[in-house]
Amino acid sequence: MVYFIGAGPGDPELITVKGKRAIEEADIIIYAGSLVNPQVLAGRKPEAMIYNSASMTLPEVIAVMQSGTKEGKQIARVHTGDPSIYGAIREQMRELERLEIGYEVIPGVSSFLAAAAAVKREYTLPGVSQTVILTRMEGRTPVPDKEKIQKLAVHQAAMVIFLSVGQIEELCRQLQEGGYGADTPAAVVYKASWEEEKIVRGTLEDLARKVHEAGICKTALVMVGEFLGDCFEFSRLYDENFSHGYRRAENGRE
Repeated sequence: MVYFIGAGPGDPELITVKGKRAIEEADIIIYAGSLVNPQVLAGRKPEAMIYNSASMTLPEVIAVMQSGTKEGKQIARVHTGDPSIYGAIREQMRELERLEIGYEVIPGVSSFLAAAAAVKREYTLPGVSQTVILTRMEGRTPVPDKEKIQKLAVHQAAMVIFLSVGQIEELCRQLQEGGYGADTPAAVVYKASWEEEKIVRGTLEDLARKVHEAGICKTALVMVGEFLGDCFEFSRLYDENFSHGYRRAENGRE
């Protein structure tokens, strides 16, 4: 059996109990060494074989899985964050299905969630934003035309941009072209939840300068939207004047 495991954003305590157990029981571990914190593998078997997929191709990864499962070994394929977001796991799953190799996906804590915790903000604020857009800029890997930054920015939702801090000036320009104002709150979180975590706060007008001053050029998320500000409505969930299935309003109104 192959287990695709979300290792979490970096802090070794943010992996799920199920994911941790799968790593501890694995005979073979293939991990994304360029992103996964090595401490996540600390509880592995001493005899477990370790492969760093940063230097491997897809056929090489599949070959390790195929030979390992033929020998009856349990394999942990460890990805950073949650593997369903920029994890490139679909192509691996397709190959395993073709080879009739069983697999399971164990979800993890995504870095966009760790980033929200780091800046102490909520993405879905009443009266501000009820939508979160996870995306990336076009680089060496293209994006569909309908998902260009300018087109997504029209919604002015809470937005988290992966894999794009290296193009921060162009990103801020495109966000403003799409509809966000220059004074829109923005932040960059470098290595969310790692010991070396770094947070840069600003607006779309000055964020690029601040990011360069901080020396951040990779391994960071860009967060944009009014959810980073301080103006919002209180939720009705805990409003004493709002009834729902588990509580009746104090004033007797529905």
